[in-house]
Amino acid sequence: MPQELVEASGHLIDSHVMEQIFDTVVEYNGRFEVEQFRIGRTNADPSYLRLKLETAQPADMQQLLSQLLGLGCSPVDTGDATLETVEKDCCAPLDFYSTTNHRTEIRYGSKWVEVENQRMDAMIVVEDGRGFCRRLRDLRKGDRVVVGMRGIRVAPESKERDRLAFAFMSNGVSSERQLETAVRQTAALMEQVRADGKKIVFVAGPVVVHTGGASAMAELIRGGWVSALLAGNALGVHDIESALLGTSLGVRQTDGRQEEHGHRNHMRAINAIYHAGGIAKAVETGKLTSGVMYECVKAGVPFVLAGSLRDDGPLPDTITDMNRAQDAYAEQIKGAGLVLCLGSMLHSIATGNMLPSWVKIVCVDINPAVVTKVSDRGTGQAVGVVTDAGQFLGLLAACLRKEMGTAR
Repeated sequence: MPQELVEASGHLIDSHVMEQIFDTVVEYNGRFEVEQFRIGRTNADPSYLRLKLETAQPADMQQLLSQLLGLGCSPVDTGDATLETVEKDCCAPLDFYSTTNHRTEIRYGSKWVEVENQRMDAMIVVEDGRGFCRRLRDLRKGDRVVVGMRGIRVAPESKERDRLAFAFMSNGVSSERQLETAVRQTAALMEQVRADGKKIVFVAGPVVVHTGGASAMAELIRGGWVSALLAGNALGVHDIESALLGTSLGVRQTDGRQEEHGHRNHMRAINAIYHAGGIAKAVETGKLTSGVMYECVKAGVPFVLAGSLRDDGPLPDTITDMNRAQDAYAEQIKGAGLVLCLGSMLHSIATGNMLPSWVKIVCVDINPAVVTKVSDRGTGQAVGVVTDAGQFLGLLAACLRKEMGTAR
């Protein structure tokens, strides 16, 4: 029977990684024998696990190793990673290694090298002794790509005991008291991230405008809490419609009543921005004087509006090429310490798939299924707040305003 020695280290018990490793071996019809296990004596000390694995067939062992690798359990003494050369643009070798979003190292030249630009569902390309995550569409003929499972080490994010604990991690938020707790903890995390010199990126859907959260988001932008804004065409359109015409989807923001002929207001807003020559030009000429997009321009906060098949218009600033839009998103999340997702399942999932696992995500949505889907897509670092996005933003802005006032 094929046998392998594998090992893992880290906060194996706190993070339930050890039981996941055992369950995975059983699930893939393998057998294991614990050869060594050392438990960390302090909060900072990692635990260590060494297993002997057996499977019925070599193919079963390869499948099992591929699953264990994502849990941080890798073969012992594997030697250097195996590299193969790309023979055609956008075509990886058949046995390419597909990355996770966890910290990854490859063994190259008898040394462990940390892989850069970590993200899930990419290939590892080795250049000049360095390893990089690269998307399939970016592979070029001559690139040297890691294949197989040897010489690869993955370190999943562990639930460390001294990490900022989110009370809302395990359950959806339903009561006002729980929501206020979630807001305070999110505000504390934002303060920590900003103090560390990392970016706070907002991903937002048009529901921010529909639920009255635009003014709170504008305040957060003015306060320097937003490093970049990632959204779709709809957020920009309805924010500008609200700023120019006082409606959102034709509904008056003041009293919630349908405006006469209001169904065309979003098209009037798009038309006005085209006449101005773009969002920035509309701000410069005084055509646009309020709203989320206005505050981004005034504060120099970069924004990316990614188009979709259903967009009206779209706005001249909207990127309609999906590859370009994805590239623009990826550029803005570089250096992020926190991503706050508000009422946009599509863009939340897309952003989460681009992020390494050590970047925290707070996903706010009235629909519990959205939070679940973001996590199910592999973004395990996402924590959910099930509530109205506008209410959350209002409380968050008030909390940060109070904290900053107290600090001063």
